[in-house]
Amino acid sequence: MTIAELDYHPETDENYMSARQQAYFRERLILWREQLVEDYRKTQQRLRTAEDQQGDLIDQSVADLNKKMDFISHDRLSQTLAQINAALHRLDDGSFGYCQLSGEEIGIKRLLAYPIATLSIEAQQLRERRRI
Repeated sequence: MTIAELDYHPETDENYMSARQQAYFRERLILWREQLVEDYRKTQQRLRTAEDQQGDLIDQSVADLNKKMDFISHDRLSQTLAQINAALHRLDDGSFGYCQLSGEEIGIKRLLAYPIATLSIEAQQLRERRRI
């Protein structure tokens, strides 16, 4: 089943983490992962084929900046892919959608905005306040 086939959008007044909601988030995460894997491969390919550029100082600087941006992008993609895979694992074990600190519901609105969330808004705010 795909999101398009489901023609479904989770609502806050439904049973939390129903089979339908789980299917929706699974499909959404899988589609996101597929897109990121393609971006990851493209970035990896650019990094492999990047050669030392000949040319003036500006050309070399632009090439260096592009290479640095590809490294940053590669790292972020790698981290996000790991978070998506962890979210898919949580769907499998039944813990998806529940705060890892409090065990409370994360909430549909938060998951729609950030489907790899592991903390409720309150727990995230508490964590951020402790870092300050």
